[in-house]
Amino acid sequence: MSSHSSESFSFKSVFSFKSLFLTIIGVVCAVVAIKGFMIPNHFLDGGLMGISILIHEFYHIDVSIPLVLLNMPFVYIGYKKIGKNFAAHAFLAVILLGIVMSVLPVPEITKDHFLTAVFGGVFVGLGIGFVIRGGGVIDGLEVIAEYSNKKFGLSTNEIIMAINTTIFLIIAFYLGLEKAMYSIVTYYTALKVSDYVVDGFEKLISLTVISPNADLIKSLIVNDFNKAITVYKGERGNLPGSFNVKHDCDIIVTVVSRLEVHKIKKAILEADPAAFTYVQNIGDISGGVVSKRKSH
Repeated sequence: MSSHSSESFSFKSVFSFKSLFLTIIGVVCAVVAIKGFMIPNHFLDGGLMGISILIHEFYHIDVSIPLVLLNMPFVYIGYKKIGKNFAAHAFLAVILLGIVMSVLPVPEITKDHFLTAVFGGVFVGLGIGFVIRGGGVIDGLEVIAEYSNKKFGLSTNEIIMAINTTIFLIIAFYLGLEKAMYSIVTYYTALKVSDYVVDGFEKLISLTVISPNADLIKSLIVNDFNKAITVYKGERGNLPGSFNVKHDCDIIVTVVSRLEVHKIKKAILEADPAAFTYVQNIGDISGGVVSKRKSH
């Protein structure tokens, strides 16, 4: 009796309703992509999903079998490198993907190659993105690559690129160059869509401002837009034709969301048309005011 309640509590503490809902939606999107677009038209994606479909093409094995088996090493690596919680979400997502792939009937949606490449990629990206938002994963290539880079001295991106390049070369050799090119379109569409689903409107951007009216810009960002700033001491000038003319200046840096950046840039340029601004995408942040706000 006590053992049962302990297991039940453990499950509830790991899997929230939101995480389960996002995982299920993501798995269904991925299955629609694979069975409705990619397999009927002999299209592939990159990563473990692409390898699984390639095995299906060559050996006519149910694609759910290699998809589950190839992801299991990732679940183990996730357990060792990230933790039990993440491994549990990854395991659930992979098992659900195998089950839904086997039981959900999905008709061929289109025979048009361009539509298959684009919308197949969109649904793959939605699937991967929603599952990641739910705390799991259905394509473990990236973490496997991160684990391998310590052994072979290559970066994660280099390993992923090498594996995907191999996949696309095999497609070109066995299925034709046209299928390989369409599969590349599918892969990059999925990549962009999954990035957008994961980051969404919350994607953060670093905005840097160099202005002769630094105090005005500081006040605008902090007091009008309620944003924290970091100020570096720098030097402006040194222009072609007046290289020796230079002035000390404050370099103002703030972190804003994708939706806010245009509005803040517009306000800055209205306040000081001479201000120089540029933006940079941020891969990740930790600590500080921004992290605290995001966690809420």
